[in-house]
Amino acid sequence: DKAPLSKSLLLVPSAISILLTLLFQHYQKFFAYNLKAIKEDFQVWRLICGRTVCLDLKDTFCSSLLIYNFRIFERRYGSRKFSSFLLGAWVLSALFDLLLVEAAQYLFGITINSLPSGFLGPVFALFVPFYSSIPRVQVAQVLGHFSITNKTLVYILGLQLLTSGSYIWILALSGLVSGIFYNSSILKIHRILCVPSWVAKIFSWTLEPIFSSAEPTNEARVGMGATVDIQRQQRMELLDRQIMMSQVAQMRRQRQQQGGMINWNRLFPPLRHRHNANYQDHRPSEQDTPPPTEVSEEQVARLMEMGFSRGDALEALRASNNDLNVATNFLLQH
Repeated sequence: DKAPLSKSLLLVPSAISILLTLLFQHYQKFFAYNLKAIKEDFQVWRLICGRTVCLDLKDTFCSSLLIYNFRIFERRYGSRKFSSFLLGAWVLSALFDLLLVEAAQYLFGITINSLPSGFLGPVFALFVPFYSSIPRVQVAQVLGHFSITNKTLVYILGLQLLTSGSYIWILALSGLVSGIFYNSSILKIHRILCVPSWVAKIFSWTLEPIFSSAEPTNEARVGMGATVDIQRQQRMELLDRQIMMSQVAQMRRQRQQQGGMINWNRLFPPLRHRHNANYQDHRPSEQDTPPPTEVSEEQVARLMEMGFSRGDALEALRASNNDLNVATNFLLQH
């Protein structure tokens, strides 16, 4: 939803890559990223074909998964700004590819005539805003020291893509550098390499109806989060608030029927029973009795705003050791 460009990048290049691999293998030579043909024979069209469609299905699979995870940037920035970033990263990474190949030949004597094909430069460039702007949320911890976050899988996919070919590190390096350059506020490249508004309108009228998706109807409408995990957390919090408000309304009706007092004999029965049993068995003196817990007036006010009386709020906070969440839960359940 709200990511038609990402959906088109998932479907069209992947479909072409599968067709070239399974049915039209004799056409793969037209999509090879042949640097020698570009420099010596001036076949500039190979930049477009060779840097769009992957000829290796493993690269197709990994890059598609990464584009799927990076669709959040199109939702956050909009399709035009997202396409401008991809265009700028594509142009810059093509330039850096040629520079890095020349540098490798000059410094190390390595002659590189071709590079892995595919939309890999912009994909690696998207790791720059992913690292800098997507919050890190811990999901689990392995062996007590290694944290598993919502970003771990994306980095693992990037590492898998990085190790899939011999010279793919050149594409990764040029993509990362182009992403840094495009995001730089000093160079102002985003003002030069951008999609014009009239082009964006044409694609919006022609292609967006084809690749757009309907908004899910089985999910609550909430604010747009930075990641899918945060969006799910927002839905859970919204559901919790709805359940709490429903319980508060039910409690108000019950309290009005019962005269406004809660049956505190049902509240904390193990605690009170244990306290009475200890009192009967040991009969502590007044000096051994701990002083009553001081209650925060701010927390009392928050409970009263939910519809509880001051006496019930004070009793619940004292019994829960001034824990607002525990007091709220007990007041809602009793």
